Amino acid sequence: MTVEIVTEPAPEDLWTGSGRATGAPPTSMIERMTLILDAFDATTPTLTLLGLAERTGLPRSTVHRILDQMIRLRWLAHTPGGYRLGLRVLELGGLAAEHNELREVVGPLLYDLSQRTGLIGHLAVLDGREVLILDRAGSRGHAAVPTRVGGRLPAHCTAVGKALLATLEPGIADASLRGNTAPRTARTIVDRAELHRELARIRNRQGVAVDTEESLPGVGCVAVPIRGRGAALAAISLSGSLHGDRSALDTARLARALAEVAKEAARALVPRHGRPH
Repeated sequence: MTVEIVTEPAPEDLWTGSGRATGAPPTSMIERMTLILDAFDATTPTLTLLGLAERTGLPRSTVHRILDQMIRLRWLAHTPGGYRLGLRVLELGGLAAEHNELREVVGPLLYDLSQRTGLIGHLAVLDGREVLILDRAGSRGHAAVPTRVGGRLPAHCTAVGKALLATLEPGIADASLRGNTAPRTARTIVDRAELHRELARIRNRQGVAVDTEESLPGVGCVAVPIRGRGAALAAISLSGSLHGDRSALDTARLARALAEVAKEAARALVPRHGRPH
């Protein structure tokens, strides 16, 4: 049951009587943060400031102050529709549990694609200037692609990162690129203007991003986003050794295969995340 709040009464008044907020008012920051995290559930993955105040029974001014800190610490993320759980929650819990929704839906599809192509598959999400790898499919002994679940890479020089950055408004993408264009290889694009041109090319290719030794020497990668309503939910990619031949990966064929998987994954994720574009 939620507590309906029209005005902002004294905190102690919110913690009497029936409703979700009962008992003594929380006094510690940890208790208040826990209340806010507990307010989210499967049916309401996104909540507004007012919604959080109603569900927790905390004054809106208190909730707003705590939200700013939780966003800075990545416990929460700010979205156009309000607030949602952040990637720190995923890193600490979802990666170990293996019941994360994205991995549950995309993992089997990615594994099948990796088996068919003989390449390493990745599922990743954008977290500021980096991508966080949620899943990896393929040979664990593939030394040329030393990635791991829970690992991070700069977004600007990876195919999955560029595929996700290209789904953002240019101004938001620019904020993600600012101060984060250090070279990892001789082929890393470090000039911001050129990076924006690269993102424009990716948009013109319906989201297909390519990394040719930009992140790791001798490794090529093709990626596409998994689209939801208004934003990409994640991106998937296929990576492999170029064996000294930069044209070794059939980019067009791999892009078609990835796009089919992305569409299938998006259809499965529609009930929670909205209809894909």
